[in-house]
Parts: sequence; C-alpha cells; structure tokens
Amino acid sequence: MITIKSFEFNFFQENTFLLYDDTREAVIIDCGCFSKEEEKELSDFIEQNQLRVKHLLCTHLHLDHIFGNNFIYKTYGLKPEANKLDVEILPSLSEQAQLFGLRLPIENVPIGNYLVGNEMIQFGTSKLQVLTVPGHSPGSVAFYNKKNGFAIVGDALFARSIGRTDLWGGNQEVLVSAIRDKLLSLPDETILYPGHGPETRVIDEKLENPYL
Repeated sequence: MITIKSFEFNFFQENTFLLYDDTREAVIIDCGCFSKEEEKELSDFIEQNQLRVKHLLCTHLHLDHIFGNNFIYKTYGLKPEANKLDVEILPSLSEQAQLFGLRLPIENVPIGNYLVGNEMIQFGTSKLQVLTVPGHSPGSVAFYNKKNGFAIVGDALFARSIGRTDLWGGNQEVLVSAIRDKLLSLPDETILYPGHGPETRVIDEKLENPYL
C-alpha cells in the first residue's frame, strides 16, 4: 500500500508529493519547497516517519516544481530525474527565475537520470510507471500506479482544467491529445493528483472538463 503525503509549497501554491510504502522507502515528486521553513517541514516529516528517500522525480522542469531540488541533493544526495526534452528545451532554473523577476541565488542541479515513457520506477515493493504527457512542457510526464489506482500528473491536467501552454515549448493541441491518450485512458476511478489545486478522477474529467 502506498501512502501519499502532499505539501503545498512556494508562492505558486505548488503541490509536492512524498510517496512511501510499508518498507519506508520513498520518492519525492516535484520538490517545490522554497523557504527554509518549507524545507524543514519536508525533512521533518521524512525523519519523523523514518523514511529512506530513493528517488527525486520531476513531472516537468518549470521553476515552481524544482525549487527544492538543490535542497534534496544536498540533504539526501539525490539528483533529479526528468524527461530529456525538458532538459534540452527549457531554460535552467536560474534563467527561469530571472525571467519571472526573482533575483535570488538559485543553484542548478544536474539531472541524474532521464525518464522515458513506460519506464518503471521502483521504491520498496512499489512501482510507478512513467507516462509521457507533453504539451504543458515538451517533456512533461506523469507517474502512474495501477495497483493503488492513482497518477501524479504535474501541470498537464487540473480539476476541470488543463495546463497552460504559453511557456517554452508548450502546445495546447499536443497537450489535449496527450491527456486523452495517456490519462483519460486510465480506469475511470483512477485518482489524479495535479501540480496545483485539488485531486480529481478520470471519470470526472471525462464528463466535466470543458477543455476535453
């Protein structure tokens, strides 16, 4: 059984997810912690629950989802794992920060592993399947667990909405097609956890999402 702990971090109100199973092995998805207080909130939870973090996974590399990557690297020695297209096409974290008017010392962390479609990420006795869902960014991915019936979908899909496509390499036609192909094809009761806002279900988005 996988436990999903969510945190709402930084001024973009980004959802960071910590997943772990009975073995206490864990993965962090989209680490957006920005302040020292947010870093402490995450690390305290990991320590209090005696978790061993095995992967730092990224649905995509927009700045609000990777603010905490340097903290995780320095604290747990884990480099982020992301799709190669985002690495090649998106500006670095520091460059994105400048474009958003953030004048802060932000360190870039090199990618440790390139995620590819249908790859299985192992932690403990659990697995996450990588689904490619481009359009919000060129290399956007989701992480699906069939056994527990959920997917972490980043900013591809929100409750009754979809991700913006006006940033680097975004494409709405590609995004809608990818959502229909990779996410709406999942079982109807699959819970979808987006990068911002509340969770939703596949069936609800099929019936009520005006963009789809």
